[in-house]
Order: sequence, then structure tokens, then C-alpha cells
Amino acid sequence: MFIERLIVGNMESNAYIVADEDTTEAIVIDPGGSAEKILKALEEKELDLKLIINTHGHIDHIAANEKILAETNAQLLVHEADANFLTNPELNLSSFMAEKLISPAADRVLEAGGEINCGEISLEVIHTPGHTKGSICLLGADVLFSGDTLFARGVGRTDLPTGSRSKLNQSLEKIVELDDEIMVYPGHGPSATLAEVKENNPYL
Repeated sequence: MFIERLIVGNMESNAYIVADEDTTEAIVIDPGGSAEKILKALEEKELDLKLIINTHGHIDHIAANEKILAETNAQLLVHEADANFLTNPELNLSSFMAEKLISPAADRVLEAGGEINCGEISLEVIHTPGHTKGSICLLGADVLFSGDTLFARGVGRTDLPTGSRSKLNQSLEKIVELDDEIMVYPGHGPSATLAEVKENNPYL
């Protein structure tokens, strides 16, 4: 599995290109801006984008959906509980910024325990509400894409629409049960092993 982190958008969120090196089929996780930067990286590596996955529906994780979808044949995936965030500027927080964002609607909605396949890549959907009601983490072979549920040294805010601190705490309990050697790729900031996160994150 090939993974490239791109820091995108005004809020410097992490977008990830995840690719099967044998088939060159690829996924983009959380294209929160800088669509041209993401498209250029895909082109340079001659990758065939199949899926865009939003770990939740905030603007800094969905802003480049429309442009990338227009330039590729990819399908857009998001958890069913955040599907309406894509087209609702108040829920995706863009109404509080200079431009109201309406993303294309999802081609497929995700549920807890679902499996996403791309080439030989398989990602399990872990529903982790708290930051939003439809926040998810994506668990692959020795990797976890944690969105804004969990950062190396913090967690996502819970004071935004549909957020819940109690639900976030329950979601974190699911994550701490995973293997310590798993590499955590968060929605903002650096990656770290789960063992390192447990050692340095005061929320765990």
C-alpha cells in the first residue's frame, strides 16, 4: 500500500492518497482543498482514482470533492449520518466562512463495519461519532485513518453541530483497543503509532 500525505486548504488539513501499487487504483481520503495539488500528485504517480472518502462532512475535509470528481471517474463515499453535511453549508461550516460550499452528494453512504475495497486495499469502516455524528475512522492493514476523531496529541472539537463529548469518549475506547503498532494518520498534524499516541495524548 502506497500512502502520501498532502497538506491542503487554508486550515492545513491532511488529505491522503492511498494506492494499490500493483493495480495503480487509488483512494483520496479527505480532499479538504487544493484540488489541483491532489490531481497533480495523482497524475505524477499515474494513479487511477476510484474513490474519494470523507471521514466527516466539514469543509476542511470536503472542499475539493467537486473539482476532483469533475476531473476523474471517482465515486464519493461518506457515512450515512454525515451525508447531509455535504450539501448543507451550515452543517459543513462553510456558511461561517467567505464562501458557502455545496459538495456533490455521495455516490455511496457508509455504515459501521462496512468494507471499502480498491484494488487489493481493504479498509474497514469504524463509526466514531463525537466530532460529528457521522465521523468515521478507516482501518486497513496496520494503518488507521482517523479523521478528526483522533490526532497525535489531541482530539477533534465536540462543540460544533452534532458533536458530542460523551460519544467521542466512547469512540476513543474503540480505538485504544487496536494494535499498538498501527500507524495513525489523522486529519490534522503528524502521524504516529497508536502506542505513541497513547503515550503522548492526554485524551487517551
